[in-house]
Amino acid sequence: MRAAECTIAPVRRCLFVLLVLAAFPGTAAAAPVLVLGPHARVHERNDRFLSAVSITPMPATVPRPRATARARPAVARSKQPPVTVKSVLAALQRRGSITAAQYSQTLKAFNGALAAEKHLTGTRQTELEAVTESVHQLAVTKQLTASRLAAVVATLNANKTWWTTGSIPAPDQRIQFSGSQLVWEYYPGQGLQLQVLGTFGEADGMYTAGPSEYPAMEQVLSEMIPLASRRGGGTTWEYYFTFDGGSPPWTSAMSQATGLEALSRAYLATNNPYYLQVAASAMAIFSKPPPVGVTVPTTLGVRFLQYTFAPSLLIINADLQTLIGLDAYGQVSGNTTAQALFAKGNAEAMAVLPSFNTGAWSLYSPGVEDDLSYHELVTGFLQELCTITTAPVYCTTAQQFTADLTTPPVLTDLTTTAKPRKPFGLSFRLSKVSQVGIVVTRGTSTVFSTSASFGYGVRTFTVPALRAGTYGVRLAATDLAGNFARITGTLTIGG
Repeated sequence: MRAAECTIAPVRRCLFVLLVLAAFPGTAAAAPVLVLGPHARVHERNDRFLSAVSITPMPATVPRPRATARARPAVARSKQPPVTVKSVLAALQRRGSITAAQYSQTLKAFNGALAAEKHLTGTRQTELEAVTESVHQLAVTKQLTASRLAAVVATLNANKTWWTTGSIPAPDQRIQFSGSQLVWEYYPGQGLQLQVLGTFGEADGMYTAGPSEYPAMEQVLSEMIPLASRRGGGTTWEYYFTFDGGSPPWTSAMSQATGLEALSRAYLATNNPYYLQVAASAMAIFSKPPPVGVTVPTTLGVRFLQYTFAPSLLIINADLQTLIGLDAYGQVSGNTTAQALFAKGNAEAMAVLPSFNTGAWSLYSPGVEDDLSYHELVTGFLQELCTITTAPVYCTTAQQFTADLTTPPVLTDLTTTAKPRKPFGLSFRLSKVSQVGIVVTRGTSTVFSTSASFGYGVRTFTVPALRAGTYGVRLAATDLAGNFARITGTLTIGG
């Protein structure tokens, strides 16, 4: 979770998060992962192929009805039989869309999770109910399709296993199961969810680590590839939880492009054309608009969506990582569609990038500053694009963002007078997101002090009523990288 951002942004950006140092796992600190092993024992290990920041932003907790409500018709007197997971699966089998084995496997996973709920209490029951209810809603909304069953079964089984035998994790916690390379993440109120971006990022990190890790990389992809669905005429890895008004299933250009990068690297490592065949199919959603696809045309080219349900939201780090993934695949495969999309997306990114530079720090989305991890992330992406394109806007912005990490914040006191015996706002200008403290003194006595986190721009502390006289004011700011600045001034309370 983007902790600093949560104080200044809506929940959507308190987050895909969906995002992660997926393309540069080797440069990030190892991330703690809870692993459920044999005999229901949970242990923590540091995974050097995962980033130490949260992979996806925290979704809003969504209230879920109890599982027993699903067995009842929506209208008591309706003669129409209620839609259930079982009825949808049966219809899929009748049409020949799934086999008898797929029908049995999915129904077994769903019914097994329902049965497990009855023996749980508290958080464990709530979380498992949330997952089974999500599957039920997919059925009701006619989105429980044949191609999604593998991911649904994996999610049901992972949650049943964890909530019946594992510990209660902290929010954002990455989770794995012994014998599997898939990365899951805990979203309170929605259980464990497959972390697509994190899992593909792990595969990328294994490639970077060298040939000794290639077998592990292939295992990651052997588990991930079958969990893709058909979306927009191609292969897509989707998310199956509700997030900030976006209902599942949804997807992301960033996670899909990181998948392209991982598949391209797997081809380079193994020379197996299968990986490029999968990647070619995964290109489909880049040629489709939302809500199915992830690409929006602009006057200069195209931009890419972090969330298919939020076409107006531009997250610059997601856009840049999408370009890197498209370039990796386009260069390895020679795919002209990928190369053309890179060119169009690159034109747009170069044009909008300056608006994400405040002059002292980077922006995550328009008006919202990055936290430290995302500032470092976007700097890494810019360095990569500088190497790929040699475009000055990427190179110089990367240099400035690097310098921002050691440049103290700049404070300017804007309030020098106020009326007596009335609360007033003491305003100041701040160059970058920081923790700011204020101390107001009269003589040797402190009459007011407080601190708070502020984003860049003109900000205000509310000061209680003071008597007429002259006061000293000290303002101090510490930015996210630990750089410190202090100014002093005089405040006159008029008669």
